[in-house]
Amino acid sequence: MGKEVERKFLVSGAAWRELVEADIRIRQFYLAAAPGRTVRVRISDGTSAELTLKFGSKARERDEFEYPIPLAEAEEMRAFAIGRVIEKTRHHVRHRGYLYEVDVFGGMLAGLVVAELETPEDVPDEMLPDWLGREVTGEHRFYNASLALGGIPEIAA
Repeated sequence: MGKEVERKFLVSGAAWRELVEADIRIRQFYLAAAPGRTVRVRISDGTSAELTLKFGSKARERDEFEYPIPLAEAEEMRAFAIGRVIEKTRHHVRHRGYLYEVDVFGGMLAGLVVAELETPEDVPDEMLPDWLGREVTGEHRFYNASLALGGIPEIAA
């Protein structure tokens, strides 16, 4: 089990694009979602898959369990998905030694760009990059499970 301190931000600038180290095409869907817990399947670049269980209701800190699963089984599980399948490209961007995951959403969520920072400790605001917009940590409408199950949030950086 791993604890994560996770912060989410809308992205307000394009300066991050020059810093991209890698990108991953992701399709993910939820098999279960309830307050304080989710079960998700993520397929990365069409070549690998993992099952993720998240527990907790604190905005910045949750328990997370991840397990690799066979790609064929992940594809079969899609038949049991609740809500929509989320499509996004995840870009890895480093700033001051921290890895940011900048998700550019596609499909019905096109136009939404969210940056996540997962660290073992809380990062002070003065260490954050300028291209981050409004922090949306704790705003459940911007969490992937809500994006899969609910409406499309109004995008405002």
